[in-house]
Amino acid sequence: MEAKQKSPSPMAWVLGQTGRHKGQYILSVLLAIVGVAFSVAPYFVVIRIVRGLMEGNKDLSCYLVNCVVIAAFWLGRVLFHALSTATSHRATFAVLGEIRKRCTEKLTRMPLGAVLAQSSGALKNTLIERIDSIETTLAHIVPEFTANLLIPIIILAYIFIIDWRMGLAALATVPLGMFCYVFMMAGSAKFYQRTVTATKALNDTAVEYIGGIQVIKVFGKTKSSYDRFVHDAYEAAHSYIDWMRASILPFTFAMVIMPATMVSVLPIGGLLVKGGSLSPQDLVTVIILSVGIITPLITLMSYSDDFRTMKTIFGEVQKILNAPEMVRPEGTDAPGEISLRLQDVHFSYQEKEVLHGISMDIPEGSFIALVGPSGSGKSTIARLIASLWDVDSGSISLGGRDIRDISQEAYADKVAFVSQDNYLFNMTVRENIRLGRADATDTEVEAAAKQSGCHEFIMELEKGYDTVVGSSGGHLSGGERQRISIARAMLKAAPVVILDEATAYTDPENEAVIQRGVSKLTEGKTLIVIAHRLSTVTSADCIYVIKDGTIDDSGTHEELLSRNGLYTAMWNAHMEVKDHA
Repeated sequence: MEAKQKSPSPMAWVLGQTGRHKGQYILSVLLAIVGVAFSVAPYFVVIRIVRGLMEGNKDLSCYLVNCVVIAAFWLGRVLFHALSTATSHRATFAVLGEIRKRCTEKLTRMPLGAVLAQSSGALKNTLIERIDSIETTLAHIVPEFTANLLIPIIILAYIFIIDWRMGLAALATVPLGMFCYVFMMAGSAKFYQRTVTATKALNDTAVEYIGGIQVIKVFGKTKSSYDRFVHDAYEAAHSYIDWMRASILPFTFAMVIMPATMVSVLPIGGLLVKGGSLSPQDLVTVIILSVGIITPLITLMSYSDDFRTMKTIFGEVQKILNAPEMVRPEGTDAPGEISLRLQDVHFSYQEKEVLHGISMDIPEGSFIALVGPSGSGKSTIARLIASLWDVDSGSISLGGRDIRDISQEAYADKVAFVSQDNYLFNMTVRENIRLGRADATDTEVEAAAKQSGCHEFIMELEKGYDTVVGSSGGHLSGGERQRISIARAMLKAAPVVILDEATAYTDPENEAVIQRGVSKLTEGKTLIVIAHRLSTVTSADCIYVIKDGTIDDSGTHEELLSRNGLYTAMWNAHMEVKDHA
């Protein structure tokens, strides 16, 4: 019920986003109205000229003055339209920036699983293309549609004052035009949804194709991968082509019929003049005014596509802004004690429970290891401890306090997390490491790099610590990215350090360097390690063996080996691989 209450109509929602810029939009609408009024005003001058000719006025200067007035009106129309457009666009780009900022901030407050469930291509499409699409509504529809709707209403009201029969005649083509318009709109939601789906698929395929180009080439999958890209591009293109093909005839008829006021005004007006119930001068006035409303009507109808797509566009943005958040109190400090406890933790991912009643104690300053087969739930436990997700039931506490009762900022200060999927920003090596602590000096950054085993290779880079690492750290190897991520986490100096298979891509020599650095930097801290090489966690105070989302066993390395269970089988397999290396 709550989600429905947060979903107003598209136009109401978009107007609600204007916030502190509402004054600019009001000014834009007023300027647009003046601009449209200036564009219609020349028709009234033309009426005066025609009436003068009909009455036999031969004063040339009078007509010259009227022509100058018409030119002035058209200049006024251009000026006020430009002012209206500039005002609305200045406000709109500010609003779009605020919406995009709110969306990106929202992603940081959403559970990690909810973000990862969406493809990067789909998110990029929403954050860039969809938000940009709002520009038409705010910058054009709000001022121009309002103005172009108001002026024809005023003109029609004036025609009704002249003669109500001619007012009805001027409106005669509207019902048929509206019928064509409604026929055009039928099925538009289905067509537009197809374009959204096809565009998302194309974005996802493009991101995957570019990101995996090395694998595609190495394994000779160029043709199949390219064929898939071509297929998705064809589908994206034809989703629009088929939509336009289905809409073109009713749209053309609507655009032709609705503004065709002369079709009914001329014959009906002629009959009324012939019958003596309408003066020729009034007929001329109605004819000229009927011509004057054609341009505003066509302008109104030109926004039909924008109205058809409005609901879908805003729906995608609202989906992000209205998504559930990880609820944390503001300004709540973390306790001084750094012991962690997981009590009967259950967690589901995409409606499938992956953790089933996990309980463990992690004393302050202890070294805890999580091991187990791939997909057993080790990384999920680490992410829950790092507060990247919320538990479904049970609790995780820090110093005896549920972490959901601690502010996100305060808890984040206590935990440093390095995952197996290390992300570096397109900045220098120094800036990427300094993300661990913004006020760190260059000396402290380099000290963390040395202790994490990455100083030597950094110095071999073209510009050393000032080398830009590329998008996602693409200029570095996987092992190099991992070591920089570890240096970043170490620089943070958090009392809890979580390493989620953080040495997965490093060779044994570099892993030994990292392990020595980690040991030194985590003295007196709580260390939680997920390792694929069991030899790196034999000194752990407690090793938890995770299997199918449950704790299969726990204890020290020697205790687990003595039980001859899953850990023993894993250890024997590890030693066999090590012996063959």
